[in-house]
Amino acid sequence: MFRKILDSYKELDKLTYKILKYGLQFCFMMCMVSVLILFSYKSFLTVPFLYYIGISVFRLSIIFGIEFIICALVVDSIKKQVI
Repeated sequence: MFRKILDSYKELDKLTYKILKYGLQFCFMMCMVSVLILFSYKSFLTVPFLYYIGISVFRLSIIFGIEFIICALVVDSIKKQVI
């Protein structure tokens, strides 16, 4: 099962792969912003509001990353008439 997903990832359409790549870069940047927010919470300001914002942005970046991967695989399989 995992091998099939990796093979599907390696055979993505160029446009789908480009969108996936930029989407994952966006998610990585969101993750880095959340790490900076959490670092500032830990180091400078111990305001609980910063903690909740940092955790929420981190969770959102992980969810977006997973959605980009799943949507790229589904769109590619629809383009290839597999589904």
